[in-house]
Amino acid sequence: MPDSQPTLLVATNNRDKVLEISDMLKNYNVRIKSLRDYPEFPPIQETGQTLEENAILKARWTFEKTGLTSLADDTGIEVTALHGAPGPFSARYSGPGATYESNVRKLLQELEDVNEAERTARFRCVMALVWKDGIDIVEGHVDGIILKKPRGTGGFGYDPIFFHPPTGHTFAEMPMSLKNQFSHRSIALRKMVHIIANKHKFTIL
Repeated sequence: MPDSQPTLLVATNNRDKVLEISDMLKNYNVRIKSLRDYPEFPPIQETGQTLEENAILKARWTFEKTGLTSLADDTGIEVTALHGAPGPFSARYSGPGATYESNVRKLLQELEDVNEAERTARFRCVMALVWKDGIDIVEGHVDGIILKKPRGTGGFGYDPIFFHPPTGHTFAEMPMSLKNQFSHRSIALRKMVHIIANKHKFTIL
């Protein structure tokens, strides 16, 4: 009997990102895979200069390698006082071998003399879905403030210093269920889930 559960390949090795996306799709009849399931694949070179270019590049690369419907996102934090930086370079902001902690440390150093009123920022996520009949692109964003020191132990990346005024918490202080109501990735994914459910018949369980 053929397998009736479709597969969605998330084009990332980032375990935290896969967990967030899996949580958002947990009520759908879809099997989630990631690049962690394909250790033989070389790293994808993110050569794009924008979030859109990198999302499309990653989704197209994995689709061409596997033939599976492939979802990729590129996410960046855009800081007003830094004229939108680090943007598409957020994951490697502190240079080769960058970690969550080193990126946060560098951003806080860059903003050391910036007062609270000017520490506004935006998390932005662009998602691309590449499948046999084409490509779909959506975007989500959320506005916040960069704190002067980290708060919270959850989340990942810049979450401990990204304060979300409507909830009064950093993303790192939120349980995943709350973060998935407000985050840039969840906003983009909700748009994409609508596309997936209608075009790909990923039915609700």
